[in-house]
Amino acid sequence: MHVRPLHLASLALLASNLFAEPIPVRHIQGTAHGFLSIRSLDGKLLAAGDLIQVAHADRVTSRLTFHFRDGSLDDETTTFTQSGSFHLISDHHIQRGPSFPKPLDLTIEANGQLTFRILGGDGKPQTTQEHMDLPPDVANGMQLTLLMNLSADSPEIKVPFVVTVGKPRLIHFAVKPEGEETFTIGGVHRKATDFTVKPELGGLVGLVAPLVGKQPPDCHVWIMEGLAPAFIREEGQLYYGGPIWRIEQISAAFPAATR
Repeated sequence: MHVRPLHLASLALLASNLFAEPIPVRHIQGTAHGFLSIRSLDGKLLAAGDLIQVAHADRVTSRLTFHFRDGSLDDETTTFTQSGSFHLISDHHIQRGPSFPKPLDLTIEANGQLTFRILGGDGKPQTTQEHMDLPPDVANGMQLTLLMNLSADSPEIKVPFVVTVGKPRLIHFAVKPEGEETFTIGGVHRKATDFTVKPELGGLVGLVAPLVGKQPPDCHVWIMEGLAPAFIREEGQLYYGGPIWRIEQISAAFPAATR
């Protein structure tokens, strides 16, 4: 997700007051491969993708890739550790194509090194770097992992997140459970916890944004709890100002068998 640049004074206030403790590991992440889709809220299929996760000791690398029907790409590779609590090592996020009005190619390192890759006016790739002081619980690329380690009775938490349009800024997301909803799998009723993820811009920007229609909408993520929590559905923006899209798991479909 992207937001417009924040006023530096507001950013400083936000950074000094809202850093939270890293989320403790309740469910150790392992090797997995899942299949996901992106649809509009009216059900139109926009993209299909893979979530591939590989674990080595306490280090996990997760890659979520969506290929859009219009040729666009959303590709994010995240590496983190899970010893006691979750800590980001690196996150590389790419968005390009017609579905994304402002292309993104950003790498975030836990040491605060940020690397941007853009096309210059001559059409050649250009790389720029800068440093940002990051809290130990910065959550880029780990949103679903963190939510699967919360519970239906968890208190609201503040999660720091680097967002960018041009220059990077650090904002927070307020995450809290909103109750359970019933869904079915194969005709069997199950329950999932609906987590609301609310962007908090902070400072004067946070006060003015709702008045001028610039406040990003909340995101909703449904997680089924248990010994092995499962992601069920997400509804939210993939970039600032974009439409609300729905992400869900999908199953394989085979052509009709012929003899």
